[in-house]
Order: sequence, then C-alpha cells, then structure tokens
Amino acid sequence: MKKNLFRAVLLTAAIFTLNSCSSNTSEVSTVEAKVNVDVNYTYSLNELETIQLINDYRVSLGLNALVKINYISVKSEYHDNYMISNNVVNHDGFVDRSENIIKTLGAKTVSENIAYNYNTPQAAMTAWLNSPGHKENIVGNFTHIGISIRENAVTGKKYYTNIFTRI
Repeated sequence: MKKNLFRAVLLTAAIFTLNSCSSNTSEVSTVEAKVNVDVNYTYSLNELETIQLINDYRVSLGLNALVKINYISVKSEYHDNYMISNNVVNHDGFVDRSENIIKTLGAKTVSENIAYNYNTPQAAMTAWLNSPGHKENIVGNFTHIGISIRENAVTGKKYYTNIFTRI
C-alpha cells in the first residue's frame, strides 16, 4: 500500500509541477498530530502580510483562517534557498517535504504554492488567484500554513514558497 501511495503522490507531484503541488495520505495515520513542534522561525513583514492576504481571502469566502506553523515555514525556507542556490523555480523535493510534514506533524494533506519575481505579497497573491491550481490550494480544506519569502542577493528577485496542510 505504501508503494502505491508513494507512486500516486509522485505522479500527483509531477502533474502539478507547473501549477502547484499537493499530497494526500489515504492510509490511517498512526502519527499523532504535533502542531507545536519546537522550531524557531522569524517571520518577515512580507511573510506575515502574505499569510494575512491568504487568510483574508479565505475568510471572505466563509472558510477558516490558517494557523502558521514554524516547522512548515522552515521547510518552505529550505525550498526557497534550494531554488536560489540552483537558479530554478520548481517543486523539486516536494514529495520529500510533504512526507516529512506528514510524519513529523501528522498532517493528512499537504500542498505547496511557489512564486517567483513578484515584488509584493499582493502581486504574488493576485497571480496565485489567477491560476486555478494555486487558487485551489489557497481555498483548499487546510488548517495550517507555513511560508517563506527569500530574495536572491545577486539578482534581487524574490522567491515565495508556502505550504498548506490539514492536520
């Protein structure tokens, strides 16, 4: 069953690589939800603004606001740093990130949005809302979020990664 689940998650990741990424667990999880994993993360004003924009949009539709989790933001930061170091914009390693979050936090569902070269959180949010796959993640059945926005010191371009989870 795990092999089939892994294949399904890998296929899903490949299909959504250009739009967004998501992963679901269909097995009953034996991992207890641990939303308070002790990890430090310092949020920038842009990161907090992006979370607020996402939550304001969700609430305007009658959906729950998402709670930020530092552990997920650290995973988002790792991915931003990977994209900057490799000069790419992609979802490489999403399956590993999602499996780690499932195992560590007991998440049932994990999805990811990325963005590149948007100067403001509002510009990134507008682009995500204009993309069906990204918008689906923003309005999805999630409970928690992690986010990172990092700037390439050489080019000045911003990289955004946010990860949505249902715990």
